[in-house]
Amino acid sequence: MWWDRKPEGRRQWVLDPLVGVGPLRFGMDSDEVRAALGEVSGSRSQVARDGSLWKSYDGLGLTAFYVPGMLLAGVAVHAALGPRVSLAGVELMDRVPSEMSADLHRLAGGQGVRVGANWGGDPEIAAWGLSMGAVQAWETSAEGYPVRTDRAITQALVVGPELADDPYGTGLVTLWQDIREEPVNTGGWPVTADQDRARWEWTPLEGVGPLRFGMTVDEVIAALGDEEPASRRGSFPHYASCEYGQWTLREDRFDAAGLTTHYRQRGGRPMLGAVTVHGRTGPRIAHDGLELIGGQVTAIDAALVERAERNEIGLVYGCSGDLGIHGLNMFVRAARAGDRLISEARFCDADWEDHG
Repeated sequence: MWWDRKPEGRRQWVLDPLVGVGPLRFGMDSDEVRAALGEVSGSRSQVARDGSLWKSYDGLGLTAFYVPGMLLAGVAVHAALGPRVSLAGVELMDRVPSEMSADLHRLAGGQGVRVGANWGGDPEIAAWGLSMGAVQAWETSAEGYPVRTDRAITQALVVGPELADDPYGTGLVTLWQDIREEPVNTGGWPVTADQDRARWEWTPLEGVGPLRFGMTVDEVIAALGDEEPASRRGSFPHYASCEYGQWTLREDRFDAAGLTTHYRQRGGRPMLGAVTVHGRTGPRIAHDGLELIGGQVTAIDAALVERAERNEIGLVYGCSGDLGIHGLNMFVRAARAGDRLISEARFCDADWEDHG
């Protein structure tokens, strides 16, 4: 089980900058990669029009990136499941982000190598084809099931020369993780103090604060004081090109309000179906005395479990392991704040199916 994988059960790989990682070498074809990994099969993949693609090897905690011709150009290594990757004796994986960053800066400084920052504020070093990231750490409960923690742990994206200058800016990596509309982190993780946050009420299945499910986009903007969205996400019909398909709005991010609105199509136009209140900046929202925003994820999970054990509520789990209250279509989520995770929440109408 991935959340219970011990360090001794993970492969030990060494990063050879711009050349390869572990037994993998950039430029290998897909058959050579499969043989190097032990004939493991890919579990998920996505192909771009130019023939480039990413393919995940979930059992090994890896995602491989192939340029046209099915030639390996990069590898993403999962924090908890993938091999333990080191560079010149510095362990890169499953570490406290700030400690790993300090080690990388010392190593790079000793070699006269420049350290930049990627979109998430984590170290990115073009000379080594390395871009770091972090995810939430999980652990095993006394009963043997996975539970969330309040800790962030590191993971890595390593690439060959053709992707090294800006890995997350390339079309190939964007195909796997599209961060073009994500807020750019400059390296700090400010969290708005409770006294500086608005206080909103949540009416389950109906709305949150001034927002009501079923609102149009213009009604949402008006309800937020005419704040324009900082970014928008949408999609074209499946298999349709940008030239022929109709773009459909899926979500808007409002930085001043500290939330993201999610839409579904009704009558040919987007209508509000869910709202994610951001953990670091969003308004304070409580349910039955339990503060949901900007707190410890583990404390909120524990409080919900305790209430369920007293038969006061039922619990449900979202696709990403988020804990929610049965019948209310609300999920407590986790947002990164440097080395730790804090709580945020997604509030949905009765018909919204949350997919993480």
